[in-house]
Amino acid sequence: MTESFWCDHIWLDGVWARHVRLTLADGCVASLTRDVAPAPQDERCAIVLPGLPNLHSHAFQRAMAGLTERAGPHGDSFWSWRDLMYRFNARIGPDEMRAIAAMAYVEMLESGFTRVGEFHYLHHAPDGQAYADPAEMAAALCAAAQTSGIAMTLLPVFYAHAGFGGQPPSSAQARFISDIDGYARLLEASRAHVSRLPDGVVGVAPHSLRAVTPDELVALIPLAGQGPIHIHIAEQMREVEDCLAFNQQRPVEWLLDHAPVDARWCLVHATHMTQAETSRLAHSGAVAGLCPITEANLGDGLFPAAAYLEAGGAFGIGSDSNVLINAFEELRLLEYGQRLSLRARNVLAAPGQSSGARLFEAVVRGGGRALRASGAVESYALAPGAPADMVTLNATHPALFACSGDEILDAAIFAASASPVDCVYRRGRRIVSGGRHVARDAVVADYRRALEALRA
Repeated sequence: MTESFWCDHIWLDGVWARHVRLTLADGCVASLTRDVAPAPQDERCAIVLPGLPNLHSHAFQRAMAGLTERAGPHGDSFWSWRDLMYRFNARIGPDEMRAIAAMAYVEMLESGFTRVGEFHYLHHAPDGQAYADPAEMAAALCAAAQTSGIAMTLLPVFYAHAGFGGQPPSSAQARFISDIDGYARLLEASRAHVSRLPDGVVGVAPHSLRAVTPDELVALIPLAGQGPIHIHIAEQMREVEDCLAFNQQRPVEWLLDHAPVDARWCLVHATHMTQAETSRLAHSGAVAGLCPITEANLGDGLFPAAAYLEAGGAFGIGSDSNVLINAFEELRLLEYGQRLSLRARNVLAAPGQSSGARLFEAVVRGGGRALRASGAVESYALAPGAPADMVTLNATHPALFACSGDEILDAAIFAASASPVDCVYRRGRRIVSGGRHVARDAVVADYRRALEALRA
């Protein structure tokens, strides 16, 4: 394993530096030395960035990517997509989960993600019965993380109801359903599996306000301990309308009034908010979890990003349904959605600021916070004490010719049709080289066998 890297250009907590040596110890950054010449033992890197946190993934949905793009007889929406997803997941067992997740995680690493927040709700056997190990499916995800090398924040989901008011779940939701005691056992077993992964983190994930009653939400929060708390919220207008009908409040409004939302929380999507909700969420300290590719694919709508950033809000990005896994495309689509909506350019950047740098810094900080990804190093930057999770860009990529400083990020996000990622290091170990994961061939073969069995 390389113990020192010499970086021609390196992004250090929002600031570009030149000619920097990173020295490692036990897979973490031990020291940074600036303005030095390369030494014979150094691995030389042209452009170095911190790995990106992917704060929201449903790994198993990678296997159904491209299978829901045929129009139905009566129009399509998130809800018709969900029905198809329910039918597809009924055939996935632990072996299939491991193979599918490993493929998704390999693709994440190749695109520059080095940690995944796995929002995991496919807990039980197809008939709804718990496995002998209640965290059997979580164990499969951990095995996939180990195979790929990605860092894992596992977010076991509590899911109990089909709608507001504690509506009984449907038979199609049987694999997701827990009561509080069963969930506590699932959480304990999940922690045992994740403890065997380097830098593993476990949080708590009430699925949504429609799937969790207020009393259940109160009972869940203490189970998180110091870990993160993630929840889907206000993704679809029907959800907002149902919440208004039952609670006489909108979802984000209700959550902020009834739960101790703070910096431990990640509100995933939060697409449909009023100006007041947007401001309150920004000031709560919580992170908004945005998934632009999936939100576009499902027709969710556009998050009010400009107003949210103006109010000082934190956000990160996730690959969610994994219909297309591409970290830089998530950032590009986030900005382009705002441009199309507001008919303006460089919407999310402050005056004089680079759009690429603004986006990249925001998601590194926000995503790191949401996943509690780096211990004492809150920003998830490359700094002493942080894991050496790094991405190098290909300096020979035509989009990056003659670029320096923030121009590198602008070009990588907005001007590179092919991925600019060259190598990816996790705890200093190179697991992607030349844009290709070292285990890709074996993982692809396993994934192909799983899909052929599922689609037979």
